[in-house]
Amino acid sequence: MKKYISEVIGTFSLIFCGTGAMTVNEVTSGADLTHIGVAITWGLIVMAMIYAFGEISGAHFNPAVTVAFAFAKKFEWKEVPKYIIAQLIGAILASVMLWILFPESEYYGATIPILEPWRAFILELLLTFFLMLTIINVSTGSKEIGVMAGIAIGGVVLLEAMFAGPMTKASMNPARSIAPALVSGHFEHLWLYITAPILGALLAVLSCKWVKDDQCCDSGC
Repeated sequence: MKKYISEVIGTFSLIFCGTGAMTVNEVTSGADLTHIGVAITWGLIVMAMIYAFGEISGAHFNPAVTVAFAFAKKFEWKEVPKYIIAQLIGAILASVMLWILFPESEYYGATIPILEPWRAFILELLLTFFLMLTIINVSTGSKEIGVMAGIAIGGVVLLEAMFAGPMTKASMNPARSIAPALVSGHFEHLWLYITAPILGALLAVLSCKWVKDDQCCDSGC
């Protein structure tokens, strides 16, 4: 039960701080936070939650990561639905809290691309590919532990949010996109924010297998 609670709390914290920064940026018209501040917030909260819960649940906080670890045989498939439910609960609670705190917001961090859907799909797929590639190479099995794991993963999130945020909001996480969509009512192109991250994460696992063979994830995929 502790690992599920960890996924709820970790995902809540991730979405509350990350999309919260986007919401504050929206309601203040970017007067203080700016896009750079939003990207830094995402990177720092990811890093913090990995250090907080990495040894308990693996600090997935992302259905795409959970599915990819199961595909890599580093996580039991029977645990996947439970983890995803926990992640969705945490994400939705975070978005509801932002709705309560900032009723003047229209988007609450909703992921709406400014690119054509197929371009946004490719970009989100690649962003998640890079993220999962980092995760799977700095993690031990499904456990994101070690001194460098949080820094490396948080750094990638910050980097990708920095350059791709203006284009697609750099979701890389189905739960992160679903929750704000439910609260804001903005479901535009939500399908691509569900499918692209999962496919990108799976491709990262395959590339790990191709490059490292039986050394993938330290002990084989």
